[in-house]
Amino acid sequence: MSKAADMAKVSAKGGFHLLWGLVLSTVISSVGTIIVANLLIPDDMGLYFIALRAPILIQNFRDWGIGAAMIKYSAQYKSENQVAKVKTIIISGLAFQTILGVLLNLFTFVIAGFLATSAFNRPGIESLIQISSFILIAGALTSTSQAVFVGLEKMAYSSVTMVIQSIIKTILMTALVVVGFGALGAVLGNIISLMIAGLTGLLLIWLIYKNFPHTTTQSMNILGNIKTMLGYGVPLSIGTIVNGFLLQFYNIILAIYATDALIGNYSVALTFVVLITFFATPVTTVLLPAFSKINAEKDKETLRSVFGFSVKYGSLLVVPVAMLVMALARPAVFTLFGDKYEFTPLFLLLLSITYLYTATGTLSVSNLLTSQGETRLMMKLILLTAAIGFPLSYVLISQFGVIGLILTTLTVGLPSLVISRVWIWRHYDLTIDWIFSSKILFSSAIPAILAYLVTTQFNFANWVQLIVGVCVFLPTFLVIVLLTKTIERSDIDNLKNMTESLGPLHKLIVFFMLIVEKLMNIFGL
Repeated sequence: MSKAADMAKVSAKGGFHLLWGLVLSTVISSVGTIIVANLLIPDDMGLYFIALRAPILIQNFRDWGIGAAMIKYSAQYKSENQVAKVKTIIISGLAFQTILGVLLNLFTFVIAGFLATSAFNRPGIESLIQISSFILIAGALTSTSQAVFVGLEKMAYSSVTMVIQSIIKTILMTALVVVGFGALGAVLGNIISLMIAGLTGLLLIWLIYKNFPHTTTQSMNILGNIKTMLGYGVPLSIGTIVNGFLLQFYNIILAIYATDALIGNYSVALTFVVLITFFATPVTTVLLPAFSKINAEKDKETLRSVFGFSVKYGSLLVVPVAMLVMALARPAVFTLFGDKYEFTPLFLLLLSITYLYTATGTLSVSNLLTSQGETRLMMKLILLTAAIGFPLSYVLISQFGVIGLILTTLTVGLPSLVISRVWIWRHYDLTIDWIFSSKILFSSAIPAILAYLVTTQFNFANWVQLIVGVCVFLPTFLVIVLLTKTIERSDIDNLKNMTESLGPLHKLIVFFMLIVEKLMNIFGL
């Protein structure tokens, strides 16, 4: 348990650094998005959303699993104190990603007219797609930087680059739209900010590299390292490419069967979903390097403990937030936009359901399999999802538009979800604590329903409904969590120990835990 506890502390610290960066950058970006969404008409918001889809589709061909491989091997070699190998992994991955990013940028720029006309049925957005193509170079720099930071558990650096990008993006997008550039201004602000963040990431990588302990000179063997990383990453990449095509197929069908205004409503709903990703992303990010340090065959007990921690405390963070967003979707959206985006609350409610799957281990299982080298299994699961997703999405989107797209994303991955859970049970003797999962879902659903009922029964202003809903949800959730014993005294001790390295924040957490313990005493728990 001591090894698992030590790893939990490291992961908690890394997760915290990611969380503050994610929260701060998202708040800043959301302010910009809210301003831009209010300045643009829904049709222009839809064009902005569509223009970025083409390069994002091509971007799937840039990584080839190198990013995941960089995280795995840099974390593994660092834990083994093989500094020279860590250096070669960084240089090799950076070279591969950058060169391929430049080539794909040129390719996308050339075929922009074809994509605008044939794929999206909007010839007028050719220039927008050409400008958006530079996301491939900028994305190569930022994603490589993030892989290095995560693998070496330098999560604070990751947050720095995110915050820099969000500040520049918000300023540029707002300024360019205000002066009359419309959707073009939104695209330019996005690309320029991402490029600056990528260059900042390169500077931070250089600082990390310079401060590595001195090692004996050895050949970089860049081609050999790339071959090793491709051997690990290509199955993941095939799955990523297929999944990327699937997502873009969704968008293409959506562009055909939905109006620009409805797509604009959908894009605003996606912006609100980041409220949930505040808590989901740090968990998923820290798990791959954490699991990569464990050999499943030699250290089964540590793996079991770390896996259990990740599912339980990941669910405890994400599920209540998802339920809260679902309950207060309407007042949240209408507080910021009035009734301009009238369909966004429904879209947001449905999108949030995906995060309830966290109680089944969705944040942990894929990272576990990837860390143990089961990339071929991950590829097969994604291919299965795609085989179901292509026909299902066409049927649902063509009939129900945006709602059909959301219904597809909620159901298409269920077979793979079941198969992966059975596989880890058979091979690693790991299972989900289904009793806890049921409790956290129940404990979150009741206060969400109560908050929804309270806010809809009274004709308050939207901002008042939002505040009242939160004030109803939080204490109700805490009481039900305690009464159902979703949180027990052992969890209080675990959370205190896991957060010891968080400095002043640890004192705040301990203070909150003391309140929880007093409530336990009152309830006789």
